Amino acid sequence: MLLRRWLVRAVFALAMMAAAVPAAVSQAAIPVPQPKPASEGPAVPRAKPVTGGEAASIAVQDARLGVSGGRTRFVLDLSGPVPYRVFQLADPYRVVIDMPEIVFLLQTGAGEQTGGLLKRFRYGLFRPGNSRVVLDLDGPAEVASAFALPPKEGNGHRLVLDLKPTDRETFMKAAGWPSDPPFATPGQDVPLGMEPIRRLVVLDAGHGGVDPGAVSPRVGYEKHIVLDFARALRTALARRDVEVVMTRDEDVFIPLADRVRIAREARASLMLSIHADVIEDPDIRGASVYTISEQASDAEAAALASSENRSDVIAGVDLREEGDEVASILIDLARRETKNASVDFARHLVPALEPVTPLLSKPHREAGFRVLKAPDVPSVLIELGFLSNHQDAEQLVQEAWMTDTAEVMADAVSVWLETRPQ
Repeated sequence: MLLRRWLVRAVFALAMMAAAVPAAVSQAAIPVPQPKPASEGPAVPRAKPVTGGEAASIAVQDARLGVSGGRTRFVLDLSGPVPYRVFQLADPYRVVIDMPEIVFLLQTGAGEQTGGLLKRFRYGLFRPGNSRVVLDLDGPAEVASAFALPPKEGNGHRLVLDLKPTDRETFMKAAGWPSDPPFATPGQDVPLGMEPIRRLVVLDAGHGGVDPGAVSPRVGYEKHIVLDFARALRTALARRDVEVVMTRDEDVFIPLADRVRIAREARASLMLSIHADVIEDPDIRGASVYTISEQASDAEAAALASSENRSDVIAGVDLREEGDEVASILIDLARRETKNASVDFARHLVPALEPVTPLLSKPHREAGFRVLKAPDVPSVLIELGFLSNHQDAEQLVQEAWMTDTAEVMADAVSVWLETRPQ
């Protein structure tokens, strides 16, 4: 692990000058490997091969809607050709267009166009390297055709979708996440002598056993809901070749300290703690993502530095032989690196969740949750929604919502692991 090797070198260097450690130590910037070109996406109609890097300079210049004979046509005017894929999702009815990362130059309010089968559409950067357009439908519809047009008769490049009404049964047969991999995103070269990132994630389903967590008279205990979601997320991650360790896979009570210990002993690259919330105001709904607060992180670092047993405190580096000052510096550097990584993942996850589930107005938050305090495992706590809100509570137990949310979350994890050196 990069953090571990870096800390080993730091231990040696600091030990050599322990007698003269300055009062303030500046943290040198860790070199970030340069990205390599992204590979092409799946085979789809296009005028010419376009790499993800080339697509990043292409813009959506306009979006148009037309209705004729019961059909609805949706057109994106583009500055150049882009590969794309189209698929349908249920509950609510949606059509999704995925493309490599592009620029949207649409006027404010463009997504509020409505007519025919379309209620509105949403668009934006789904994750680094990928853009997404989501068509919210007024009812079940199928994609009658999807095609790209080259410039002709004064028109530029266009991506065209024709929608026609259908029944729910037909829609559901076609709905679902595509089995082909998402478009490749700009990766990172692994410097000589550096291990590639370990694709191991710890999933922590909150509460369990004698601790039921939040309770909803409509849908039951939080402990059961979050375990079901963690299992769905494990399945989605496995399809992306991500190894998963569960802190619990049954209805048992696991102390908070043991949950952190499991993640650290597994040498996890990431820990996701899954929860659902309750609040007095039943109108408040939406998901949120927590990372550790600066105050809690500082306090944890101080506690670790003063611990009598410093073995394996950070990234497997034994600090028992180090003096208080050296250990304190190393622990502070490690927990800052871990906190920054946690925040970085949260910033990847929040926009990924937006198309599939409501979010709080400020979805990325900070708190001192115990499960976020591993000094060497990036960690986030995800509140899936509020059991005190009728809509959230009903949504949290819907299989379609669970699948959709687990899929986008797994995508966010996989991309983050690919683009972050270990």
